Amino acid sequence: AVAQGKPWVLDPVAVGATALRREAGARLLALRPTAIRGNASEILALSGALAQGRGADAADAVAAAEAGARDLAARTGAVVAVTGSVDFVTDGARAVRIANGDPIMPRVTALGCALTGVVAAFAAVAPAFEATASALAYYGAAGEAAARTAQGPGSFQVAFLDELHAMTGEELDAMARIAPA
Repeated sequence: AVAQGKPWVLDPVAVGATALRREAGARLLALRPTAIRGNASEILALSGALAQGRGADAADAVAAAEAGARDLAARTGAVVAVTGSVDFVTDGARAVRIANGDPIMPRVTALGCALTGVVAAFAAVAPAFEATASALAYYGAAGEAAARTAQGPGSFQVAFLDELHAMTGEELDAMARIAPA
């Protein structure tokens, strides 16, 4: 992808769980991802810091991973997104926080993995930093809209897909809560 000038996004799922995963994460970092999207525990582990997380679940707060994310971005040239209740995105020099989303979102299986795909789609058509921040705001705003009608994780999933499809640029502009960090 890099040789062809195509962006790609690394999702370091449970990278800190085993030595094998840590080694795989290091090898993938060497391939120069355009962006890295993970929860706080995954970003901490990938940056070489101690992380509390086990498996794919985060046990660390987003704020605890901000310095590691900045360092990881500076070392790799990738945009790093730490996702959680308030997301953090940095390219090593710039940083923003995105306060979109709903508490039900982490309770829906594979939503984080799907977010990585949305980040990649945005990165295909815009500069990586802007694409990553915009993708996270879009995803979170769709989650907020879906939560207004959902009765639980199952109905949320259907409503969320509908909101992703229906959201307009104007609606996203009105709903996005992106602030400098």
